[in-house]
Amino acid sequence: MIKINNPSKEVYEKAKKRWDSIAKPLDGMGRFEEIISGIAAIQNTTDVSIDKKCVLVMCADNGIVAENISQSGQEVTAVCAKKMAEGTTSVCRMAQKIGADIIPVDIGIVSEVNQKGVLQKNVRRGTRNFALEPAMTAEECRKAIDIGIALVKEYAQKGYNMIATGEMGIGNTTTSSAVAAALTGLEVRTVTGRGAGLDDDRLKNKIAVIEKAIDKYSLRNADAMKILQCVGGLDIAGLVGVCIGGAEAGVPIVLDGIIADVAALTAERIAPGVKDYLIPSHIGKEPAAIHLNRLLGFEPVIHANMALGEGTGAVVMMGMLDIAMTVYDSCELFDDIAVDQYERF
Repeated sequence: MIKINNPSKEVYEKAKKRWDSIAKPLDGMGRFEEIISGIAAIQNTTDVSIDKKCVLVMCADNGIVAENISQSGQEVTAVCAKKMAEGTTSVCRMAQKIGADIIPVDIGIVSEVNQKGVLQKNVRRGTRNFALEPAMTAEECRKAIDIGIALVKEYAQKGYNMIATGEMGIGNTTTSSAVAAALTGLEVRTVTGRGAGLDDDRLKNKIAVIEKAIDKYSLRNADAMKILQCVGGLDIAGLVGVCIGGAEAGVPIVLDGIIADVAALTAERIAPGVKDYLIPSHIGKEPAAIHLNRLLGFEPVIHANMALGEGTGAVVMMGMLDIAMTVYDSCELFDDIAVDQYERF
């Protein structure tokens, strides 16, 4: 049974008043004032703390790659998971700069990854090819969600007060586009992009594969769990759990790009209220991003055309929040400098 309490509106307003008391123009920090106040509401205190951060990177393979929808083979997923554990991938280098920990999770890699630092949570060795059969059984889908929920609670107990989403899995822009099309009701071509760089022919094939699957499983009017099970991925399902886990544990979850956006909307459909615990980071290159964020009511602050994945956009956002916190925590108040505070009219 999922239980979600609403973040404190009272604490949110107190945090906003603190922003107003800082010696600066009203709303001078723009959206960051709203975001930090939202974190205060989640943490139920105006003494906001985001000093211990991590990225849960869900790594999984997708059987749909058999349909020629990707430039790369599934062997890349295992290699990247190992490199994350070694601390050498893009997200690792970026996270080191802000003091965030990278936690690679094998939730569905095809090949066994015996590497220190990779969490062993494999549900199955890659999803099935959803062009032929549902990607997961209902039990597998639920298990992946439960893993995400449990990991958030585990790391919250370890003292982490901000958790970001990351993912790695060849073919996951196809699974995410399929889930996005079914959830939003939009045409597949409207929400499907080139992923890691498909040419025109492969993009047309990718769209056709998704369209056939949505018709095959009658997903246009299906609930979120059925959509996820039929055409989703274990990485997406794990991130659905991360979103729900954040809401249950009272931990703000920073979303990365399109895969996380799909997971966020899925989680919100499964457990309404989850979105109040989520912080968007950026609008990426995949065309579904703008539609998903609109449906969630989000306004990501980063518009940099990023498409790297792994959690890199979320790490950039966490770095920006660290900077915003220096204003919230450390700047002089109007009272300190004996200057009248700006008033709202």
